Amino acid sequence: MGKFVIKKSAKGFMFNLLAGNNQVIATSEVYSSLASCKNGIDSVKKNAVAAAIEDQTVEGFKTEKNPKFEIYADKKGEIRFRLKAANGEIIATGEGYKAKSGCKNGIESIKKNAPEAEIDDRSAE
Repeated sequence: MGKFVIKKSAKGFMFNLLAGNNQVIATSEVYSSLASCKNGIDSVKKNAVAAAIEDQTVEGFKTEKNPKFEIYADKKGEIRFRLKAANGEIIATGEGYKAKSGCKNGIESIKKNAPEAEIDDRSAE
């Protein structure tokens, strides 16, 4: 089972979503407060399952409604995803993948792990 790990950073609070094998599958933005970070986790839990997938690496891709996962190529040519909430805000991002199949596996892992993931608050460490 996955878990959300909350950490304090120099500028605020952030979380990583870890799969059952403790690999990071998604990372958040930096939030100004612990409460807003926890709200971000709730948003990922709520939006990940129902989110459509918009593959922006395909010419003439179909634009999906939010919530959605956007698959895109970064400046280095790696394939990445970002999860957008119903309001269009980015609530989680993935690492860079060499192949689109790896990126899609990351999305499926979030859909599987996020809804029931426990929260491990390490922000006081």
